[in-house]
Amino acid sequence: MKAQIIQSFGAPSVFQYQEISKPERKPGHVLIQVKATSVNPIDTKVRAGIVPAVAPEFPAVLHGDVAGVVAAVGEGVTEFKIGDEVFGCAGGFRGTDGGALAEFMLADADLLAHKPKNLTMEEAASLPLVSITAWEALFNRARLLPGQEILIHGATGGVGHVAIQLAKWGGATVYTTASSQEKLEIGARLGADVTINYREESVHDYVQKYTNGKGFAVVFDTVGGENLDRSFEAAAVHGTVIAIAARSTHDLSPVHSKGLSLHVTFMLLKILNKDMRKQYGEILKKVAGVVEEGKLRPLLDSNIFTFDEVSKAHEYMESGKAIGKIVLKNSW
Repeated sequence: MKAQIIQSFGAPSVFQYQEISKPERKPGHVLIQVKATSVNPIDTKVRAGIVPAVAPEFPAVLHGDVAGVVAAVGEGVTEFKIGDEVFGCAGGFRGTDGGALAEFMLADADLLAHKPKNLTMEEAASLPLVSITAWEALFNRARLLPGQEILIHGATGGVGHVAIQLAKWGGATVYTTASSQEKLEIGARLGADVTINYREESVHDYVQKYTNGKGFAVVFDTVGGENLDRSFEAAAVHGTVIAIAARSTHDLSPVHSKGLSLHVTFMLLKILNKDMRKQYGEILKKVAGVVEEGKLRPLLDSNIFTFDEVSKAHEYMESGKAIGKIVLKNSW
């Protein structure tokens, strides 16, 4: 089968087209004819060698997010049959059977769900990693409740734009930050009740303006770095801060002085730990339901790439210019 592989870590140019063996069926797995995938920051980090502990062995087929059609079913799989349209984040990392940048992908059935009927393959491929991350953060870690006020940083980011919609679906009042008028308008269209230009308003100012200085019950930091410190500042006493990018050093004095709860969501953990994988398939079923209710739509960047253009897609991801998810369609 056709595939894009890497033989070593490196720049986006490290990808190379190659004919490789088609995966064989095995128990508990399905073979997917890949229709589309998407780029997540973790995919660029794996390619660059920044997170070698989660990288597959060389030669490696990368990318976790996949949407496609079941081509074969392994022993013990009862939920899927040949011809089913599925989506999931199911490969491209250590302990999986190959990534999505190929004609076919062997995937653990526990990591998959039926594709939402009202999405294209490209739209469906944009959702798995970011929607699982957002769901875990909002509902499993922060225990978000109807009527709570939540501040979500990064309105048009991969996780941020999904989190806005899921938080609204969950009954919360949603505040979100972004860096431009265009992104603020997108955040409002996604359902945010209040949009905040963080370049024009300080944390102190918008906390005072929107919460009378009390802070937000829940703060979801999808950005990381110094923004985690700003999240501590924006949180209310006994508030909750959720982070998805916390490989950094911070002063935890505000966490202590406010009695904050800090949760870190690292989505790959339940893929790397096989006994936890079924939880992700269950989340994707719920996400598909929200999508089919019309309460969640993926935000796609206007640039759509093919698998032959994966190097360009990674360059574009690393440029920081994308708005929404970057998707690739299989044109082979």
